[in-house]
Amino acid sequence: MKTLHMNADQLGLNFDQSLKLANATADHVLQKQGGSMLLSFYDRDRDLESPNGVSECHVNCAIPGWQDYAENRGGALIVNFEQGRFVFCYRPLDF
Repeated sequence: MKTLHMNADQLGLNFDQSLKLANATADHVLQKQGGSMLLSFYDRDRDLESPNGVSECHVNCAIPGWQDYAENRGGALIVNFEQGRFVFCYRPLDF
């Protein structure tokens, strides 16, 4: 998967604001492939991941569960805010 790093810490974006920006970015980047679908995310502030529990068997792995989940379901783009504070994984709709 390709990763787009967003350094937006000076804007003070919360999770919902970051998600909206990530969705718009992913739609733009993957527009030639029909747009984007969010597959997984990680919120470091709340130590929350989706799908829930995907990191349970990745405790000692180099790749977090939410990333592995997306990679194995056609994930093509990671939008990473503030060095892992909020991370969103997308696949193209024309998969």
